[in-house]
Amino acid sequence: MTNNFNGHPYHLVDFSPWPFTGAIGSMTLVTGLVKWFHNFNMNLLILGYFIIILTMYQWWRDVCREGTYQGKHTILVSKGLRWGMILFIISEIFFFISFFWAFFHSSLAPNIELGTMWPPMSIIPFNPFQIPLLNTIILITSGLTVTWAHHALMNNNFSQTSQSLFITILLGFYFSMLQTFEYYEAPFTISDSVYGSTFFMATGFHGLHVIIGTIFLLTCFIRLINNHFSSTHHFGFEAAAWYWHFVDVVWLFLYISIYWWGN
Repeated sequence: MTNNFNGHPYHLVDFSPWPFTGAIGSMTLVTGLVKWFHNFNMNLLILGYFIIILTMYQWWRDVCREGTYQGKHTILVSKGLRWGMILFIISEIFFFISFFWAFFHSSLAPNIELGTMWPPMSIIPFNPFQIPLLNTIILITSGLTVTWAHHALMNNNFSQTSQSLFITILLGFYFSMLQTFEYYEAPFTISDSVYGSTFFMATGFHGLHVIIGTIFLLTCFIRLINNHFSSTHHFGFEAAAWYWHFVDVVWLFLYISIYWWGN
């Protein structure tokens, strides 16, 4: 005999195929990456990406249904989700700390292979007061607009929420376009000494996080249009805003240390 009433505020998830398909997609992706490295064939790599994207879409679709329509994201469950997002952002902070550690390890005491100078000889660094400064202004502005969207949502002002969130998404796309142009015009590559390696690893992974954060906010924008959020029930948007502020702060450290001080 089954009882639909659990008698507790916790969410016991239903059976789902998405962890299994996600594992299959990850295995296909990694195998395809190896095949691409050795045989220059991207077919398996593209298949792995396709499986993972489908899995992500359907898994998050189920999570949105659970929280929006089925009422399974109670106050206690939302509190657990908040702590999960906080711990995830902390892990991302340590991820970027490793890149800053590598950069300062090489730049504070450049060895003889680098010519005992930083940037190394023959490396022409970017001018920090051109595209990097513009990207800094863009991300700081986007942090203000996403905060505006959050406060408007808490005050039940959905028109201002949608407007400011849309501006934030546009600024995220604009940042990515400028960084793509910057990489295209770069006078050095990732293989140009430890400077190129640390520069492109740190800024490249940050650029990837900007793209992920923009997709995160775009998903929230679509959910907002479909009336998934209220002034008291909008953790999906709150998590996206936290993530975007994290991306902003990391960029400020990147700009100050790598673009400005590193020159």
